Amino acid sequence: MISRFKFKLKNLSFRYLSVVMSSIVLVAGCTSEKSHEYYHKFETKAWPRFQNITFEIPINRIDISYDIYFFAGLSNEFPYESIPFNMVMNTPSGEERIREYEMPVKSKTGSFIIDCNKDSCQGRLLLKEGLIMTKPGTLTIELENLIPKLEAVGISGVGIRVIQSGK
Repeated sequence: MISRFKFKLKNLSFRYLSVVMSSIVLVAGCTSEKSHEYYHKFETKAWPRFQNITFEIPINRIDISYDIYFFAGLSNEFPYESIPFNMVMNTPSGEERIREYEMPVKSKTGSFIIDCNKDSCQGRLLLKEGLIMTKPGTLTIELENLIPKLEAVGISGVGIRVIQSGK
């Protein structure tokens, strides 16, 4: 009687383990990365005026659309109301898109209007919504600082976030 119970218990635990492992493999295989983040850190906490930043983003899927965000990490030393920048985007199919942007950072009274904690802040700005790629390959995004000073102090880094669009 005891040996039959042990056999059933052993058989049951093997089945349970098989179901759990199959579920894990199935879930891991079906999920895809829905977000990619690329960041350029400024060691001196300043973005030099003529230092363009280039991000190369691999695009493997063309059956979905993408939302592209710019984000920046700032310190309390950042003196401006916004971060003006130029973006040049080259898609894998060879299309080039150029546009100037301005990410609001502070109110007219000088207080930050982006997410801040203690001595650092982070803001983001939607650059492209529902961008559809017609070919897989490398999406290249180049950012140019348009703040009219030799260095924009108080910027610890800038980045690009690529998210699978809800559209």
